[in-house]
Amino acid sequence: MAKGDLELVKLTKRYGSTVAVEAIDLRVPAGTYCCFLGPSGCGKSTTMRMIAGHESVTEGDIILGAQNVTDFAPARRGTAMMFQSYALFPHLTVLDNVAFSLKMKGASKTERYAKARAVMELVDLQRFETRMPAQLSGGQQQRVALARALVTDPGILLLDEPLSALDPFLRLRVRTELKRLQRELGISFLHVTHGQDEAMALADLVVIMRDGRIEQAGSPQDVFHRPATGFVARFMGGHNVLTLEGRPVSVRADRVRLGAGTEAARTLSGEVRGVEYGGATVTVVVAAGEGGEITAVIPEEQFFQSPAHLGESRDIHWSRGDEFALSAA
Repeated sequence: MAKGDLELVKLTKRYGSTVAVEAIDLRVPAGTYCCFLGPSGCGKSTTMRMIAGHESVTEGDIILGAQNVTDFAPARRGTAMMFQSYALFPHLTVLDNVAFSLKMKGASKTERYAKARAVMELVDLQRFETRMPAQLSGGQQQRVALARALVTDPGILLLDEPLSALDPFLRLRVRTELKRLQRELGISFLHVTHGQDEAMALADLVVIMRDGRIEQAGSPQDVFHRPATGFVARFMGGHNVLTLEGRPVSVRADRVRLGAGTEAARTLSGEVRGVEYGGATVTVVVAAGEGGEITAVIPEEQFFQSPAHLGESRDIHWSRGDEFALSAA
């Protein structure tokens, strides 16, 4: 089985006349936690299924390590996929669920149980080995699915929206566990998600997709502080996308302040359309004429020194140094 860097070369998937993924190029170094992020229908899950071998490739190549695995069967690729539905066998115990793929490969009972128990220890499942899936919580079932994927020693683990079915508290716990596991195992994790906060918390590399193309790929800091396009700025959240002096620009909402700035700052005026208290911060939305609606996220203490009220006219400002030019709005 291949291991190492993953490279996608002009990878394309068409369904008849519909292009789901269009000639994408991407390199994921070995040992990277990579999150594919984007709206529904952007092509991220289709890309994942092509890497896993569960979807045929229309054009392009998938290279893992030194091997072109584009036409390999899933079992020969050195990848393992954890499905969103978990797909556990209801009639098998936790131990037998985890060991199942080793049984299919002809491993002896002693060998497969020893390997399964070692992986179950990684994800804290030892005490549940005799239980059936129906006797487990959602989080425990997810850990069984994770252990079953890891038992084959993959070079890359593929996770298709693995946290979407969990409640917020459990999601945070499992997120921490995934990051720890990835670091301990030293293999690449490829993780499809809709959640910007999930991607920012987990990823070394964030790949933002739109309409079957990669809009931007970079570190979480790159895509948040230096979005390539207006789409990325809006999708990542926390940015205002404006047209200033004929060019598209983003300004982070937490850089915008109430009141008139100095001559070096950019100051606009408009009607206060929204005020939302969020505890440590207050979010204020101002309709600033041609600038459109601009969001400011103000520290609580600053806001209440001179609070804004719905319907009143207020100045807002930010440093011109906080404007970031975009390649497209």
